[in-house]
Amino acid sequence: MPRLAPSIRSLWCIMLRLAAMIVAGLAFRTSLPDLTAQVRSAPMPEPVKEGAYVQIGGIEQWITIKGDDRSNPVVLFLHGGPGDAWSPFADAMFAGWEKNFTLVQWDQRGAGRTYAKTGPSIEPTLTIERMVQDGIEVAEFLTRHLNKKKIIILGGSWGSILGVYMAHTKPDLFYAYIGIAQLVNTRKEQSASYTRLLESARAAGDQQAISDLTTIGPPPWDSLRKWPIFRKWKLLYQAKRATAPSAHEELSPDYASPKEQAQYAAADDFCFEHFWGLTMSGPLESVDLLALGTRLPIPIFILQGAEDLTAPPEIAKAYFDSIKAPAKQFHLVSGTGHEFSVPELDMTFKILIEQVRPLTPDH
Repeated sequence: MPRLAPSIRSLWCIMLRLAAMIVAGLAFRTSLPDLTAQVRSAPMPEPVKEGAYVQIGGIEQWITIKGDDRSNPVVLFLHGGPGDAWSPFADAMFAGWEKNFTLVQWDQRGAGRTYAKTGPSIEPTLTIERMVQDGIEVAEFLTRHLNKKKIIILGGSWGSILGVYMAHTKPDLFYAYIGIAQLVNTRKEQSASYTRLLESARAAGDQQAISDLTTIGPPPWDSLRKWPIFRKWKLLYQAKRATAPSAHEELSPDYASPKEQAQYAAADDFCFEHFWGLTMSGPLESVDLLALGTRLPIPIFILQGAEDLTAPPEIAKAYFDSIKAPAKQFHLVSGTGHEFSVPELDMTFKILIEQVRPLTPDH
């Protein structure tokens, strides 16, 4: 067979390459509509920002829901106190969390805007059992409203008591429980706190503190009038022991009016007197989480301040060690007392992202 001249061969190769490029281009163009359709069909984030009264337990209770995308996992915050709602400070304390989670603040029965709506008329219903049922109803409302199978609960101080009760009562509603400043047995915690506080006062040679504390004597106490004396010195020594930076608790403008502030303070005072009782025999005085049992069918994560004088870490750790759960972690946060610290909240968010979010398949 005759061979092509070099120039003809080169031209022939160029023509073949051009043809291949045209075919490849046509194939790419035919695939574009499919790719465009995929992009168009991808769901766009749907932000949520709601605040409303919801009928819970026979009364209207204040709930806010905030997040960058409704499809994110839901975290229900259970505030402390009782009566110490987090709603006024939540935007600052949990800033940035809304990108990955839908954050729900609930002013519990007797607290915040819920108390502003009802006033003290709800006192006969202000029991731990009723508060637990309220929490269950809030969780059920959120699963319906946000189309979720389950949610995450996060409780601090009193809210950690409420959270454990809720987890035991209806575990199928929750992916996980996170407890911060976990309380377990209020009588034991008061006793341990008093002992540690008196030891600190004696070590410091603080004669006034020693005199005040020995005058009221160790708990249990029989009068609510003794509590402010104990609390005064506990707060003073707690401030000395807690070296980690405090969480940012800037008041939201939505809650900054004098009226709102007065309502918040009234709710706090109302719940304090009710739950401790004038003779120190109120509902909180009988709390013992071990009485609920040691099996918890959901993952549990506890973060405890190493310097906490209200919820001594050794009591929380003993409780944690007794718990049998699908997964559990205990984190001791150095330099942290009973109130939120920056490293404690950073650690909480890390746990939510790395440990809890993977448990939520419906996001």
